[in-house]
Amino acid sequence: MASFDMIADLKPKKNMWKIRVKIIRIWKQYSVVGGESIEMVLVDSNGDKIHGCFKKDEVTQYEGLIGESESKLMANFIVTQSCGSYRTTPHPYKIVFLPTTRVRNCEDLPRNLTGFNPVNYKDLMSGNLDGDFLVDVMGQVLEISHLDVVSVHGKDTPKLALELRNTEDDRLPIVLWGKFPEDVNDAVLRGSEDGVMLVMRFGKTKVVTPPILRRIVGTDYGSRKRTSRSL
Repeated sequence: MASFDMIADLKPKKNMWKIRVKIIRIWKQYSVVGGESIEMVLVDSNGDKIHGCFKKDEVTQYEGLIGESESKLMANFIVTQSCGSYRTTPHPYKIVFLPTTRVRNCEDLPRNLTGFNPVNYKDLMSGNLDGDFLVDVMGQVLEISHLDVVSVHGKDTPKLALELRNTEDDRLPIVLWGKFPEDVNDAVLRGSEDGVMLVMRFGKTKVVTPPILRRIVGTDYGSRKRTSRSL
């Protein structure tokens, strides 16, 4: 039986790693310095996650070989320090793929292996969580503001404020920006009397003053939201 390295064991100073993972989120990103890249969040059979990146020189080579929800064998890559204020996983390192990286199909990892880990409302509102890490959120939509359009960096941008409730009856304020407010607003308008559930991945937390609040801010950075009727 083939031997694989586990995500929890990945660290720098070695490039002969071999992992079996599921791609739970994938998107293209552009920066002035680095150009276009493919960004991914990977999860292994233990449920551990790590961020991965194909830089601009490898985008064309690999973009046809990888897709969201696919399971892959990946070998020969480097592991570097993870930093920044939009970190998708708590792993201290991230994967940077090389021109010599091998990507192969493999037996699918379990369908329910999603890496989704909803944040505890109390932990979030206490301010004890590190705002550099993006969070997953789930809750029933209790209140919703009017869909507004505000100027952000000189560009008209939709904005929607929500209040969510979890199963413990805790409440959480959320502000959505960009392309998401209209989708969520439409889902709420179509929702049943039982209400609407919102599921969000990779939301950014910010402190809003005054008053001092800990809020989830939905951004375009790898975020994906799903609204569904509550059970």
